[in-house]
Amino acid sequence: MKKLLYIASIAIFFSCETTIFPELNEAEEILVIDAWLNNNLETQEIKITRSQPYFDSTLPAKVSGATVVVEDMNTGETYNFVEGEDSYTWTPGTTPLGVIDNIYRLTVTVDGETFEAYSDLGAVPPIDSIKFSWNEEDAFITQDYYTAEFVSTDLIGEGNTYWIKSYKNGVFLSKPDEINIAYDAGFSAGGAVDGQVFIQPIQDGANPFDEDPENDGEFLPPYVIGDSVYVEIHSINLFAFNFLQEVAIQTNRPGGFSELFATPLANVSTNFSSTTENSPTNIGGFFNIASISSRGGRLSQELADMAREAEQ
Repeated sequence: MKKLLYIASIAIFFSCETTIFPELNEAEEILVIDAWLNNNLETQEIKITRSQPYFDSTLPAKVSGATVVVEDMNTGETYNFVEGEDSYTWTPGTTPLGVIDNIYRLTVTVDGETFEAYSDLGAVPPIDSIKFSWNEEDAFITQDYYTAEFVSTDLIGEGNTYWIKSYKNGVFLSKPDEINIAYDAGFSAGGAVDGQVFIQPIQDGANPFDEDPENDGEFLPPYVIGDSVYVEIHSINLFAFNFLQEVAIQTNRPGGFSELFATPLANVSTNFSSTTENSPTNIGGFFNIASISSRGGRLSQELADMAREAEQ
């Protein structure tokens, strides 16, 4: 009898399921400043846009008429960014933007309001090598496959933070679960890994693990013969490290029933603030200026044979 009552209650629960379409209030508009600069001898770009409704899939339009200036707080030198079609840019001559250990201020003025953010320019360690490894087929990849890793050692001194960007065949690994950041040589403070080789999971962040569209539950090999890998280590400050952690949490959502127990959706932090009294504008985005080290490699037949021999 109890079993029948249980089955009946389940049936009632599912039969009462109704699709609803609630009317939601529009979120307040946010001015977004996307300013990830570096000291490479290349054009620097800052994007200024406004937030859009959640279901608007169009690219946000550039906010026009802004004044955008980066100032070296140690030397007083200024860099004026020029408005272009999609963003604001500054192009170096023979000298790049940025000196290691100097502090920089970005000032943006839009419609009479001024916003500013600060970033120091940290150093990064060199990448010593790129390595490929051969792996036997397993439960997820049903063929022998190759993985890549970079080898680098954290700079001595606690509290160095980095963003490691990887590219496969020139395409940036940009999915939320591919955000690869490091605190010293590990994932977070207190790891006792200062001045050591980056831990294995961070080195392995150079690998894409894409689902096989033709075989549900299986993954494509990260690398096959002929593929290239390119890795960059960007210096970031602690505020940027925390920002990227928040981005990863907010964008890498479990979906389905698991969302009930996931971190609630929320806007991520920003290092911008308004210098205009009683500013009516909400501000988002981030400013960081980085130094970069990089290294790349290609999986040739020779390297593939060497990797296989090393594992057998």
